[in-house]
Amino acid sequence: MPNKKIIVSVSNDLVIDQRVNRICSSLTNFGYDVVLCGRKLKNSPTIYRQYKTKRFRLLFNKGLMFYVCLNARLLIYYIFNKADFILANDLDCLASAGIASKLKKVKIIYDSHELFTEVPELENKPRKKKIWLKIEKKFIKRAGASYTVCQPIADYYNKLYDINMQVIRNLPQLRTFSNDYKTRPKLLIYQGALNKERGIEIMIEMMQYIPDYQLFIAGKGNLEKELQQLTNELNLSKKIKFVGVLDFDALYNLTKTARVGFSLEQGKSLNYKYSLPNKIFDYIQAGVPVICSDLPEMSKIVNNYNCGINIKTSNPQELAEYLQSLLADNTQLNKFHQNCKNAAQELNWENEEKKLREIITALD
Repeated sequence: MPNKKIIVSVSNDLVIDQRVNRICSSLTNFGYDVVLCGRKLKNSPTIYRQYKTKRFRLLFNKGLMFYVCLNARLLIYYIFNKADFILANDLDCLASAGIASKLKKVKIIYDSHELFTEVPELENKPRKKKIWLKIEKKFIKRAGASYTVCQPIADYYNKLYDINMQVIRNLPQLRTFSNDYKTRPKLLIYQGALNKERGIEIMIEMMQYIPDYQLFIAGKGNLEKELQQLTNELNLSKKIKFVGVLDFDALYNLTKTARVGFSLEQGKSLNYKYSLPNKIFDYIQAGVPVICSDLPEMSKIVNNYNCGINIKTSNPQELAEYLQSLLADNTQLNKFHQNCKNAAQELNWENEEKKLREIITALD
């Protein structure tokens, strides 16, 4: 009997989405025939995965028409390709999956990476937010199974729509590394999107007060040009390096050389208040002590595993004082590093993927 087929859809170009790659790899290892669909950009590199991939060129790459084109293209693909399941990643892929579930009687799985309708980009845009809320309300209950990245977001959706959304966290695969923490270079790291309310401006301004260290910023986003301009205006181009988007292994190899990693989401939006960024787990897996915002979910991880500090300040000079105090305390840094290594034995995808198997098996 042939393996059951799962079509997985995302709105990105497949290259750097670690969560989706892990889930597709696990589904493949479970015995499913996986096809991951996304979009192809002008500069999208060739990708090699253990599962099949399909990327679409779209007429629009941003704005309302991008989402219309994406979902239209996905729907056409669903109609002309047999599948037992469609796994839609985030709200921007849910409409086409929901329509296909009616047309082809196919089972839908929904993976909500964030509280989409509460992201900062929809603040002060009530009409756009209303559209997304209507799409969410119309299609979310068509999913036979759904899960998200942390319990508060699951609770939010369960209360709002009376569904049974579960939790699969953004945990990285278990890694081993041999480099001695004490010999790591004077390198600080931020990895993730360069978007609003991520606290990246604070980190950049902080570097005015941190001698000898460099800050590496790994990622791209809407604020990239503004952040580079701020760096130049402050004459910090030698201290701050924008390394762009790196593939999974290159990002890990950079991260494991850092002495401290940052996750300074500001929490003004409900999405960030509830967030549990995967970068925190990536830092832990690389033995990198964490400095994070004083937000509930990320603080819980950092405090429970004693692998860094959480701070309330958004003042660059105060942040620099916290950081300098930590960097001067080698005993504490080494303790945080060792606690990261210990936590990594528990906070890894090999443990978390068991939940995915349970969810898929119950739906199968």
